[in-house]
Amino acid sequence: MLLAVATFSLMDACLKALSQHYPPMQVAALRGLSSLPLVALWVVFAGGARQLLHVRWPLHLLRGVLSIVMLSAFAYALRSLPLAETYALFFIAPLIITALAALVLREHVDWRGWTAILLGFCGTLIVLRPTGAGVVTLAGLAVLISATGYAISAIAVRVLGRSDSTQSMVFWMLMMTSVFASALAWREWLPMQSADWRVLAALGVTGAVGQYAITDAFKRAAASRIAPLEYTALVWGIILDWVFWHTLPDTITLVGAAVIIASGLYLIRRERVHVEAEHP
Repeated sequence: MLLAVATFSLMDACLKALSQHYPPMQVAALRGLSSLPLVALWVVFAGGARQLLHVRWPLHLLRGVLSIVMLSAFAYALRSLPLAETYALFFIAPLIITALAALVLREHVDWRGWTAILLGFCGTLIVLRPTGAGVVTLAGLAVLISATGYAISAIAVRVLGRSDSTQSMVFWMLMMTSVFASALAWREWLPMQSADWRVLAALGVTGAVGQYAITDAFKRAAASRIAPLEYTALVWGIILDWVFWHTLPDTITLVGAAVIIASGLYLIRRERVHVEAEHP
């Protein structure tokens, strides 16, 4: 999960750079197309193509649709929001994952856990600043849509992991993202600028590595336990914002992020207590 967060942060920096020049749906398509060849090679050398056929198609289709919504919304938000601020809002995703894990997968979350989730939502409101003077904008709402899609997809991985291989989950999500997003972006497709090919190559590598790592992480461990590790992205966001765009998050954004992170860390602690109680 830590590897996934690190590589996805670098991928998001590539997405932000591309989102300045191309429509959001095209950026979503480029994300899938750039990583798909690498993932296809991995599938061939790690079990062969046969494993791609005997899968649970409805859940794979759901993840493909969610990927398009998530990536296009995220790319739209990155046009105007710094990485660190985008991550601060996206941090609601682990809390949504925990809530969905309790409701859908029946993973145990007690009243203290639900209280932490509620406080996390309050932290999101702090970042959004719903006073008319803050960032309750389409970009901010797009991040929340993306986070919700990410959370539902993570729960789908937990279900798929019981029967389908990691290779099939990664391949079909990228394949469906590539095909569906390319079809939707075709009418507004812009030719690639020569200066962006290196960014696209970096997008492909970081996206492939990150997708493998995060899919395998959610397949191997309880969603409510590893999702809060997503919070390490804030450090990456601040560093990348400063290095490439010379911006830093403001105090209110950091306060809201701190509330969300504190809620997530509490959930990690509660999960550890339950595991130790069940397996002393």
